[in-house]
Amino acid sequence: MIEVKQSKLSNGEFNRGVFATVDIPKGQLIHQAPVVPYPNEDHEHVEKTIIEDYVFEYGANHTAILLGYGSLINHSYEPNATYDINFENHTFDFYAYKDIKAGEEVLINYNGEEDNMDPLWFLDDYEERMRELNETSDGEEDADDIESGSQNTDSNK
Repeated sequence: MIEVKQSKLSNGEFNRGVFATVDIPKGQLIHQAPVVPYPNEDHEHVEKTIIEDYVFEYGANHTAILLGYGSLINHSYEPNATYDINFENHTFDFYAYKDIKAGEEVLINYNGEEDNMDPLWFLDDYEERMRELNETSDGEEDADDIESGSQNTDSNK
């Protein structure tokens, strides 16, 4: 249903994102990502590593590393996916927020709420870059254009 491929939204070392391999209807469960939680007071150690860009809040007292594809899903203020934290199963459950076509990148709003427009730490020209990508009719761009114009969604995705 999903796979990891190169993303035009990221210009980190790996440029990764999660993409639909089939059409996914709105509301369908896309992925359940198991979590490895740790107490918030331990986050000072994680902040010194690349892992800091890949963790999620997990309740009031914990942060979580998501296993599976969860930490590789890129951000958008116009997401096509959403997630619920399932504390009982210790998973982040990702669902289609809108219909997602095969080949389309799966995107969530990193602020947690789909319509939350609060700025994120890595955004400078992200929204401008999204407009440029949406205006590209054939979806193909020169690799130099991508590297020079895109903004990281996570530093090494």
